[in-house]
Amino acid sequence: MRIAIDAMGGDHAPSLIVKGALEAASEMHGVRILLVGDADQIKTHLGAQVPPNIEIVHADDVIGPDDEPVKAVRRKKSSSMVMAGQLVREGKAEAMLSAGNTGALMTTGLLVVGRLEGIERPALVSMLPTMDDVGVLALDLGANMDAKPEHLLQYSIMGSIYRAKMNGLNKPRVGLLNVGTEAMKGNELTKAAFDLLEAAPIHFIGNVEARDVLLRNCDVLVCDGFAGNIMLKAMEGTAGTLFKTLRDVFSSSLLSKLAAAVVMPKLRLLRKKMDYNEHGGAPLLGINGLVFKCHGSSDVKAVKNTVRQAKLAIESNLVASIAAEISRK
Repeated sequence: MRIAIDAMGGDHAPSLIVKGALEAASEMHGVRILLVGDADQIKTHLGAQVPPNIEIVHADDVIGPDDEPVKAVRRKKSSSMVMAGQLVREGKAEAMLSAGNTGALMTTGLLVVGRLEGIERPALVSMLPTMDDVGVLALDLGANMDAKPEHLLQYSIMGSIYRAKMNGLNKPRVGLLNVGTEAMKGNELTKAAFDLLEAAPIHFIGNVEARDVLLRNCDVLVCDGFAGNIMLKAMEGTAGTLFKTLRDVFSSSLLSKLAAAVVMPKLRLLRKKMDYNEHGGAPLLGINGLVFKCHGSSDVKAVKNTVRQAKLAIESNLVASIAAEISRK
């Protein structure tokens, strides 16, 4: 299987992106990695001993973080991100990943790789950490700021298939993000979506509240991209502030430093549980190929874990399974 990596996208590109690719190539049998980007820069970070399952695909241009997504994708045909998308579209790679401009990657998925037939709006997906380490799959987390009830219905179906194929969950519980658990709560979007999800061939458990997500009140959390992105950023910000506060408290005096030595192993486990690098990238579901968005500040571990996600998705025939289910609707 071939996985294309945008080597020039992200805060730490190409250095940590290439290093992550190297680790993935050395650990995962049967994976061939296509590093797309400036060949000279990539070679600098690859070193002398290049694994036989890594190939460089030269790209002259780069889409920057401040580039306007649609214009950049249409005008920068020779950029590393667009060329990685082309490899997927042409069947020269089964998946691609990038830590670059999020909007541009969404546009690459839509305009270059293309949507699955029957999918109106693809969804950006992420696994939210939970206290029992199982996680909650949330979608959409920012691919579309405006959604219709039919879009949320498609998200629920794609999310259910993802959890079954990727995580082995039988009849994953699907919840609709809302301001209350009662059926008639919410705005016009969630009220209309509730009826559609209730009639869908999924295990719909009704409305769920954000405060209970970390306790895994569902397996698949369905929401529009606006609410989902706000929820995700709030969780990331809360986790970051919490760990900073704990660090300040435990370093404030000799006594607190001694206390820190006792609880540090548990705190490290908690931090690892909340670390996005442990979970890898976020797939864009509804695309006619596998497209993964890595966090902009992804490190070596995040890149390697995203390659592992892509490998599992390829082996699970995730795209074909979603296409087959949607075609029956």
